[in-house]
Parts: sequence; C-alpha cells; structure tokens
Amino acid sequence: MRIAQVAPPLESVPPARYGGTERVIATLTCELVRRGHDVTLYASGDSRTPARLVPTVEQAVWHHRPPYPDLAPFWSVTLGRVLREIDDFDVVHSHLDHYGLPAARACSSPVVTTLHGRLDLPELGPVFDEFSEAPLVSISNSQRSPVERANWVATVYHGLDLSEFTFRPKRGRYLAFLGRISPEKGVAAAIRIAIQAGMPIRIAARMPLPRTDDPAARRDWTYYQEEVQPLLQGPEVELIGQVGGQQKNDFLGNAAALLFPIAWPEPFGLVMPEALACGTPVLALRAGSVPEIIQDGVTGFIRDTEDELAEAVSRLDEIDRGRCRAEVEKRFSAQAMADSYLAVYDEVRRTSRSLNAIATRL
Repeated sequence: MRIAQVAPPLESVPPARYGGTERVIATLTCELVRRGHDVTLYASGDSRTPARLVPTVEQAVWHHRPPYPDLAPFWSVTLGRVLREIDDFDVVHSHLDHYGLPAARACSSPVVTTLHGRLDLPELGPVFDEFSEAPLVSISNSQRSPVERANWVATVYHGLDLSEFTFRPKRGRYLAFLGRISPEKGVAAAIRIAIQAGMPIRIAARMPLPRTDDPAARRDWTYYQEEVQPLLQGPEVELIGQVGGQQKNDFLGNAAALLFPIAWPEPFGLVMPEALACGTPVLALRAGSVPEIIQDGVTGFIRDTEDELAEAVSRLDEIDRGRCRAEVEKRFSAQAMADSYLAVYDEVRRTSRSLNAIATRL
C-alpha cells in the first residue's frame, strides 16, 4: 500500500526528547515500512525515518531560535507540501488534527485523521459539524465524549517499539514524573504526593516554551514560578530536565512508580505504557484516558485525590511488574497499533471506492 504519514511541523519525527505525537508517528511509520508498505513521511527536515522523507520545514519550528512569534503559517506550508502529491497515495494518514480537514475534503485519495489533542473546547464543535463526513480516529474512547457526533471509524491506542524499553523486575527507590511543566500535567501535585508518601521524587520535565507572547506559555511559566519552584527544595526533590533514549529508559525503569496526577482530560498519555513497558506501575488520578490504560490494582492504582495516591504508594509491592510489561506487549505494542491502523486504512479505502462508484453512476 502507498501510505502518506503527515506530521505536524512543530517537532521532529521522532522527537529528540519530549513529543508524544511525533514518537507515535515514528513508531507507526517504522512498523509499516518493516511490513513492506511504501510509506512517505511529511515532517520537518531534521526527522529520521526509514520511509521516504518529504521535508515540510527545514527544522522543527519549536526549536527555531529566536522563537517564531506565530506558528500558524507553518501548518499552511505543511498542507501545501502534502497537496502537491496527495493523489499519488492509496491512503493519507493525517496527524494534523483539525487543521488538515479542509484539504482532506478536496482530495481524491482517502484521508483519515487521528486526533491527538483534547476535544472538550467549545470552539471545536463547529469544526466537527462542518466536517461531519471526515473519517476520524480517536486515541482513547474518553477522548470522543465531547464530540460523539463526529464520524469516528475506530479507536486506536498508541503503540511502542518495545525494544527501546528494558524490563526491570526489581522496584526502584524513587517516584518518577515525566512530562512537561504545565498545570494540567500536575508536576506540583506529583511533588506533594511524593513528600506526603515520604519518598524521593525525580522530575524529568520539559520547561515551558520560551514564547512569552503565547498565553499558554505565559500560563505555564506562572505555574512553574508560583507553584512548582517553591517545592523544589532539598535533595529528595530533583528536577533533572528532559530525558530521551536510554536515559529515559533508565529513568522510568529504575523508579518505584510513575506519578501521573493529571488535571485535565488526557487523550492518551504515552508515558503510562512507556513506564509499564519497563515494569514500572503507574499511580494516576482518575481523568481522561487513565481508566482505559491502567488497570487499577493490576498495573497501578487509580485514585480521586492526591491524599489517596500518597496512601497508594505503600501498596506498590502488590503490583506484579512482570504483569505491567505483559499488558504493554499485549495492548500497546507497535505491532498492535499497526494492525489496527491497517484495518482502518482498508475500511476508508472501501468507503471511498463505494462513494466514488455512486458519484460515477449519478
């Protein structure tokens, strides 16, 4: 099959460190190439892939210095590059969220869009009303709930290249947090939980983006300065910055548990299966996709408050780290993800052919 994978222009594929969407695109692309498909990846020029790479920007725009004041034009550039060749593919897989839907409507090739972000924002309702025919993939069932009327064709959970993660049967001595510093990710909550549980915490976090003109970046900086920084006291609380590759593997695998005290409807949360792949259980607040990814009492503990999560730390010995790894192998592998997406591609191609046949008869 001739398949186009279309990545956002923000981060390289795969990302050097932080970047869940780009890591998933890289894993899926590699697995499709391994199976013999003819894959073209539209991504930033600093990406690395076994597929044919078509650079949409020279460098991932998040890393440009000085920072661009406005990133919106680069989405148009990305779509422009894709549209040059879009009719050459059997299926186009867009990871551009709603930005790619207008172009998809104009294409003769079938286009399926995976939505990677939150969908509970009121301004998104009119988008899905307008593009009600667009075939969409959710990354968790909970992600769909704000726009259940949309044309969902499947839920496909993210998959990992399990060779990147080493199973460690022995429990470590610290709690881990891996993510970005923002209110919804709950860095401050993780520190409070660790302190209450009497355990050290190591924080592998991406700092807020250096774009002070961006309201979200300003909010994240305020959160860091007012809520996180005051908690970074003493040797038991260590902020180590971003980690990637073997460093991330060691960071997660050597932890007693991953803290995931989110305060938003997380669409998936790739770090959860990444931790489980190392045998490390997850302690999470009940929100978004968490109940779909974590089995309470089996691969971690799901609770409703910080106090309850702190109490659950004392029960980590009840979790079988081997079972954590086995669940990832079964549910969140690259192979499982590729199987699901190939079924989606076949379905949208069949639907496209049927609609074209009807249009021809008319």
